[in-house]
Amino acid sequence: MARPTFPYSLARLALAAGLLLAGPAMAQVAGQVEFSRGVGFAQSPGETPRTLGKGLPLRQGDRLTTSEGASAIIKLEDGTRMTVRPNSEMVLQTYQFKEDAADNTMLMQLVRGGFRAVTGLISKNAPGAARIQTNTATIGIRGTDFDARVCTRDCATESSRVSENSRPNTVQASAKVVNAQGALNAVDGAGQRRRLVDGGSVYPGDTVETGAGTRAILAFRDDTRITLGSTTRFRVDNFVYDESNAGEGRFLASLLKGSVRALTGLIAKANSRNVGFSTATATIGVRGSGADLVCTGACAGEPGDGNSGLSIFSWLGGWTVQETGQTAIQLLQAGQGLFITPTGIRTITNQPDAEGQRPDGVTLPPKLFEREEMSGAEEGLFVFVRDGHIELLTANDILQLGKGEAGFAGANGETKRPIDVPKFLDFDRLPLPNSRNPLLVSVLNDNNVNRDKNNQCK
Repeated sequence: MARPTFPYSLARLALAAGLLLAGPAMAQVAGQVEFSRGVGFAQSPGETPRTLGKGLPLRQGDRLTTSEGASAIIKLEDGTRMTVRPNSEMVLQTYQFKEDAADNTMLMQLVRGGFRAVTGLISKNAPGAARIQTNTATIGIRGTDFDARVCTRDCATESSRVSENSRPNTVQASAKVVNAQGALNAVDGAGQRRRLVDGGSVYPGDTVETGAGTRAILAFRDDTRITLGSTTRFRVDNFVYDESNAGEGRFLASLLKGSVRALTGLIAKANSRNVGFSTATATIGVRGSGADLVCTGACAGEPGDGNSGLSIFSWLGGWTVQETGQTAIQLLQAGQGLFITPTGIRTITNQPDAEGQRPDGVTLPPKLFEREEMSGAEEGLFVFVRDGHIELLTANDILQLGKGEAGFAGANGETKRPIDVPKFLDFDRLPLPNSRNPLLVSVLNDNNVNRDKNNQCK
């Protein structure tokens, strides 16, 4: 019997058409538009453009464009919010999010223009899972609030219209993480926990915690270096440093548990009285520059035996040790050490089992804290971090940025941390993505009213 070719072909055509129609609808839902102003579009591959408007669904693969004077605020499924700037174009290349999933990921392409962002769960839960690509550099998002601009001549023009003085691009972090291996976290003074990876910032009041098998090095702005062993809790109690006046600096830290290998820096060299390490068992002062400290048992507030307590061993220079509740001070020279337990104190001649590389043998990556002169008219990618951690990665360079820092990546692949925060970033008048009333803010700013003391839009 002959096969019914025509009806069969018709059925195949109908099925193919249905799949084509269903394709965009089956794409991963990425989020929606919360606010729009002016003319803008979202376009899925192979579809006609959709006008940006409140409530418009956004899908993986969408290309977002805004015209002159237009802007839009989008909210993605993981809680990320972004204000897309005028004259901008960006693509939601890959977006996959499911709560508590291990493979969540976000990859966007910023073709031109820029945005202001408050990131969500994808970047906060998995450093490296969220990235923004440009033709200059890749922005690695580590859980943060930041602005990004691909600048041609427009940014320099904006800066020229600002009458206020530029603000120094000061590195606020006391230290940054180097050579992290394993699970590393910081808990701030308010009890908020955040994940740390290489380049992550540590601030006064932070307690840095390492997990089992974890190693990490903290490189401080005054060139102090601390190697953290596993299952260690180390708190930065106070850190003040001005490179032009190191003698007025201050470095106070506490070893709450575990082990550290400490190499003191410029503050100790200029005024050793302003540097000290505390434990529950003793206070350690500096007369030299290198020592290992191991804190277990009673020193860490935990049960222990005669083999646990505080060990300190000097491998470079001299250190002073004063037991808690005692007035006597003991001086240690290189090659000498002490072991302190609740029942007594004795000298040791062998180094304790402090984990990790001795910090004086560590080569630090460049540009952890350095700033460079820039003309203000450079073309390339600029990033300003309001909070958190951003990594700028090019084919041949890398720059780690923390809270309050601005960075630049040029077409030649070079990255810089400018001496001053560029005015077009510092005095940006576009509403932040979490603004309570972006339309009102936009209108008021268009008329140069209702700006706060920093000229920043909230």
